[in-house]
Amino acid sequence: MPLRLRALTIALLPLGATFLLSGCQLAPPFSGGGVEGAQLSDPMDSAPPITRGLDAQGLSTLLTAELAGQRGNYTAATQGYLEASKRYPSPRLAERATFAARFSDSPTLLRSAAQRWRELAPGDSAPSRLLAAITLQQGRWLESLEQRLAVTRAGDDGELTALAELAVAEGVPLEPLLIRLREHLATPGVEALPHHSDVLLATALIEASTGETQAARERLEKAQALAPDALPLWLAKARLALETNAYGQARQAAKRGLELNPGDVRFILLLAQAEIRLNNISAAEAQTDALLDRHGGSHDLRLALAQLYLEEGHSAPAKRLLQPLIGQENIPNLAYYLLGAIAEAEGDVDNALLYYRQVKEGEQFIPARANAARMLIAEDRLLDARAFLRIERMRFDEQFNALLMLEVQMLDELGRTEEADELLNRELERTPDDNALLYQRAMRAWEQGDLVQMEADIKRLLENDPDNAMALNALGYTLADENVSGRLDEAQAMIERAHELDPDNPAVMDSLGWVYYRQGEPERALPWLERAYAQMPDQEIAAHLAEVLHALGRLEQARSILREVMAHTTDHPVIDALLERHPELAPKGTQP
Repeated sequence: MPLRLRALTIALLPLGATFLLSGCQLAPPFSGGGVEGAQLSDPMDSAPPITRGLDAQGLSTLLTAELAGQRGNYTAATQGYLEASKRYPSPRLAERATFAARFSDSPTLLRSAAQRWRELAPGDSAPSRLLAAITLQQGRWLESLEQRLAVTRAGDDGELTALAELAVAEGVPLEPLLIRLREHLATPGVEALPHHSDVLLATALIEASTGETQAARERLEKAQALAPDALPLWLAKARLALETNAYGQARQAAKRGLELNPGDVRFILLLAQAEIRLNNISAAEAQTDALLDRHGGSHDLRLALAQLYLEEGHSAPAKRLLQPLIGQENIPNLAYYLLGAIAEAEGDVDNALLYYRQVKEGEQFIPARANAARMLIAEDRLLDARAFLRIERMRFDEQFNALLMLEVQMLDELGRTEEADELLNRELERTPDDNALLYQRAMRAWEQGDLVQMEADIKRLLENDPDNAMALNALGYTLADENVSGRLDEAQAMIERAHELDPDNPAVMDSLGWVYYRQGEPERALPWLERAYAQMPDQEIAAHLAEVLHALGRLEQARSILREVMAHTTDHPVIDALLERHPELAPKGTQP
């Protein structure tokens, strides 16, 4: 979708020039949305004029940005507006930069623009909302929480309960979020904020998930006093009661939610779940049947209800819900997948296999074949499992490589590594220029420490496809990471070429920073690793960044990076290896 900008109107005045700058009316939701949802009214309307300080350079920068936007070069447009916002600290310029950045393919640039907008308009909640969405997409949960708290402090709805629900569902480390929420609640005067109940609910949800049920109950009572008819309150109370085995209370809370919002699917499902836990299966089925009747027997709803029964360990009502779908047109893959799982649980291998094979290409395709093959292996039928996968490869040519690697993986799981190697080698003898299989064998060789085979396969791949950025980066990074004597210049050339081909890939940025560090240039390495970490804050990039900061003597900054990563995951072997080499980098309160 093009950025709709009209031609500039510049009126010459006796004392200088008036340049019309527009506001883009950008107020993105926390969901992140898409550019399709952005309001694209004429950006020149109601534009505040700059009546002084506009020199030739400033005018040139703004003209260049406007023309870049008209031509669809949103990266250049964003950079131009950001540069202009440094010369003229107008929030509208930073807002316009953010708007243009949403059309670019650079999350890093979007984040920089939104941060500049927030700096220039600290009282506006829109940039904080956008930053909350960006950081959440990047997996920066604590930072997203911070942005939402800023929105709350500004008197708007920070949607903290939604964030808490998502964090619990995603299984992220909750303790850092809980600490920050409690710090906010301890701040004097926050009780008077309009959306204080949202903070209480979010805190209660996390406390309930971390086992602090009494604290959660107390928060919910305070939230109820503030907003007794808030639907999130009764959702939280019902869920907390379910989690603490107070099924009668869960039923009451769900019924209260239905009184406030009749027909709300969430409360009907919670009520059904409470009835199931109370072993009132007939009552639960009455609820779910009524729900189906109300929604016309929707396939999606039928599937959701079947999953609910399966999660609660009741396959019979799940099967009754799914069986009417058999024989109908356009049956969702998930229906056959669930029917296969039910038949497998009942020990009906033949029917399970039949259902799994009816799952068409899509999200459940490979999981269905994996379940079927592992089911056969569990029945001591390895040969049948391998024959099944071979037939499926013949049936689904586009899934050939995925099914082949599934068989390789299963052989590895059984300790039959040589047979897995033979299978992959045999297929490559048949199709020696299959780049996907060459890459898979290269990565497999790398995992096994066979760098000679890994390099041979990558080079063969590059003969077929010299501009394969993934392969260039893989080999270049391996040479740099292994610090292969005499080959760092070669590694640098490959990674730099990968960056030319895929400039916004954080993995390539990380490789570029790492090879510069290996060559003894930590100052040159640092900005690349910082950009990579800002875009993809995983532990490997964090370890590289911390090591470079250590080399530059910036130990506290390195510890801060490591502390952030360790707070977001309980399993961090790359960080642990770094701390074995540099125990002085261990953040306070952690064991090196």
